[in-house]
Amino acid sequence: MSITRLLCVGIVLAFAATTLSAETLKIGFNYPQNGRYKDQGLQERLGAFMAVEEINQNGGVLGQPIELVIRNNSSDPKQGAANTAELIDRENARMVFGGVSSAVAIASGEEARKRDRLYFGTLTYSNATTGSAGHSHMFREPFNAWMAAKAISHHLQSRYAGQKFFYITADYTWGWSTESSMRRFTDTTDTEAHPGVKTPFPRAYIRDFKAALEQAQASGADVLVMVLFGDDMVRALNIAYEMGIKDQMQVVVPNITLGMALDVGPTIMEGVIGSAPWVWEVPYKYDYPRGKQFVEDFVERYNMRPSSAAASAYSILYQYRDAVERAGTLNTAAVIRALEDYRYSLLKDEQQWRAFDHQNVQTVYVVKSKARDEILSDPLGSDFFDIVDSLDGDTAAKTLEEWQEERRAADKPLTL
Repeated sequence: MSITRLLCVGIVLAFAATTLSAETLKIGFNYPQNGRYKDQGLQERLGAFMAVEEINQNGGVLGQPIELVIRNNSSDPKQGAANTAELIDRENARMVFGGVSSAVAIASGEEARKRDRLYFGTLTYSNATTGSAGHSHMFREPFNAWMAAKAISHHLQSRYAGQKFFYITADYTWGWSTESSMRRFTDTTDTEAHPGVKTPFPRAYIRDFKAALEQAQASGADVLVMVLFGDDMVRALNIAYEMGIKDQMQVVVPNITLGMALDVGPTIMEGVIGSAPWVWEVPYKYDYPRGKQFVEDFVERYNMRPSSAAASAYSILYQYRDAVERAGTLNTAAVIRALEDYRYSLLKDEQQWRAFDHQNVQTVYVVKSKARDEILSDPLGSDFFDIVDSLDGDTAAKTLEEWQEERRAADKPLTL
């Protein structure tokens, strides 16, 4: 055997020995790879992969490199729950995260709780996730419907107070809680004066959105609140544009992501109001260096701007690593204690993992889609959002008393 070949074999064997000597820390990643929320799932994947590579390059977690074990939940709660059970029982995942649908997050989190593992909700906006369905093993990284609605309503009240609203709402837990919260904070709880319609979830068809939009158009409303997400929002907003509804009323999409805006396109998105826990424009507007570095590294790696879904998955992995290292152990109870009431800054201003409900309390941003030409002036055609308002997390989030009121109404314990 030649010297060159011997050297090559030696290098390979040395690499293999190094790789095998460090036992991996398995983390379950349970996200939609198909279905209505697949685009948000892809962004989660890109953000997670980037975080794992960075963390592993810097020593992993307690010296162990992270290994993501991936499952497709297809935005189906039963599949999400089954995936979580398998990830823990068969793969020995120490933590599971992901999801887009709140119903998936809630079902998955319950399976993690039964097995004494943490579940981090990555895109789950229903109040129930850390409210009526909350428990000790569930942590939610993004804001909830209450926080989003409070921030948007703060912005809308100065412009549309006393005007007529119409609601089109996805018929599941996130839709219900978002509509309820929006009605509460915009003083539109009277459903006779401010009507609405539900659309099927997860299998709404074009005809369902068209029928709902025809009712909205006939109502004479001034503000149309579209409580739809992912592909559902994209389809409905395209139909609204074709019907001329955007010229007749202000369109509000309570939870907006960059991926949804890109799918709709700059012409149709123009002027739409929404909210987000993070958009890539935030660190540049407010000069958050770590957030800007994240955006630039993401663009260099993927040639696209990151959405809030990518930022959430990225942040969760760093927060889990940091909590484990503060605790000095992978023990779930110890990691929970390390997370509770912990304050940190990563991609934006200060955030907190609140102890009594495990909700991440953070600034909420109200955004309005820019004019088409301004959006397209961005080299990647992705500069969609003007940040037109914001609400600090402590003001936006439920108080302990309001949270306990939700728990009491659901006949749940008043502590996790």
